[in-house]
Amino acid sequence: MKKGIFIALLGLGILAACTSPSRKNTMKSPEDWKHTTNIYEVNIRQYTPEGTFRAFEAHLPRLRDMGVETLWLMPVTPIAQKNKKGTLGSQYAAQDYTSINPEFGTMEDFKHLVSEAHKLGFNVIIDWVANHTGWDHTWTRTNPDFYLKDPETNDFQIASGMDDIIELDYSNPKMRAAMIDAMKFWVRETNIDGFRCDLAAWVEVDFWEEARPKVEELKPLFWLGEFDELDQPEYGKVFDASYIWNWMHKTRDFNEGKASLADLKSLLQRYSDIGDESMRAWFTSNHDENTWNGTEYEKYGIYARSLAVFSVTWNGVPLIYNGQELPLENKRLEFFEKDPIPWTEKTDLHDFYKTLLNLKSTNSALRGGDPQVTTFLVKTTADDQLLIYLRKNGKDEVLTILNMSKEAVQFNITDAQVAGTFKDIFTKSERDFSADKSFSLQPGGYAVYAK
Repeated sequence: MKKGIFIALLGLGILAACTSPSRKNTMKSPEDWKHTTNIYEVNIRQYTPEGTFRAFEAHLPRLRDMGVETLWLMPVTPIAQKNKKGTLGSQYAAQDYTSINPEFGTMEDFKHLVSEAHKLGFNVIIDWVANHTGWDHTWTRTNPDFYLKDPETNDFQIASGMDDIIELDYSNPKMRAAMIDAMKFWVRETNIDGFRCDLAAWVEVDFWEEARPKVEELKPLFWLGEFDELDQPEYGKVFDASYIWNWMHKTRDFNEGKASLADLKSLLQRYSDIGDESMRAWFTSNHDENTWNGTEYEKYGIYARSLAVFSVTWNGVPLIYNGQELPLENKRLEFFEKDPIPWTEKTDLHDFYKTLLNLKSTNSALRGGDPQVTTFLVKTTADDQLLIYLRKNGKDEVLTILNMSKEAVQFNITDAQVAGTFKDIFTKSERDFSADKSFSLQPGGYAVYAK
């Protein structure tokens, strides 16, 4: 949203209406679908006992029914064997940029997955690890000059804190050209729809400025970068969406009593001031967080569900890690070993996410990165305990109510902006806010209303 429109109790503004997006959006440019999409991260290794592309395909109809729009596949390239971690190694230590990890299947299997996903209406993006490779990547033999050298050992330079990977030299124009060619390979040969760029801010921003237009000579793509735009604003000019590391850490601090609700609202203001030229990807878990820092229930306690609601209804693009629909309450997935997601016949939060994701994709008030959408903090009699916001686009309005207290709260909405009849998206009950603005919410409770 544009700077200055994130406000409480200020003018309504004149907003233009937008038509709801089509669910079958894969034939459109990301410029069309990025405002309404969501992202579902897929860890192929752990998704099924088989850990293959073909086995994952069986889950596509369920995910489509849940409302998933964009699939993000963790790295699909072969894993370096020299100095690898654990039994299977890290998917982020590539051995070759233009081949398939045999652990997951064949190149034909991958192409089949992308094709089947497209038929069902998904977009597909893949993880791209541009900062570093594994120790026995093909380039270490064919082009050792592509790498930074450690002056003390005269060997390849180890990436910070991770001794199974080595850093590439972005001052080498031939390496840059080879990296761009490798990215083009996946678009040309497999018809993917974009990239999630690992540790994007560890790579010089001018590389991304060079790479994006060259790769997009083949087709328009969606670009998600692992960086926080509050800390690296220059990268936001290249990527469609970025991470919210500051928000993720601050909400954990909040649950642990180290930050206040006022601190959270202040941080949201800073994110809102960035504007709509790029988006933020909001999440409560991902592959790193789940494995190394804990599940969303370990980190956020009673706020885990309400923060998931926030991730879908705030301005930006929601990101879900595979298994959150179960949910994975106390299950941290292993990173370097086989550790399948313990799927059950019923995923308890399937309908929870389905309701939210369908609302996101069809209600124009929840369009991310659209300057026609305004977001207002709503005033109540318990502002020190609640996070309530109204998002508007023409006649469409969505009201989100989150109890950010560990106590039950009774309150009244005192904001005149909230008026008219709304429907609770979960219970389907209607409420006339012009007549009744009194509420009661349980600790960590939530409610979402669409006008």
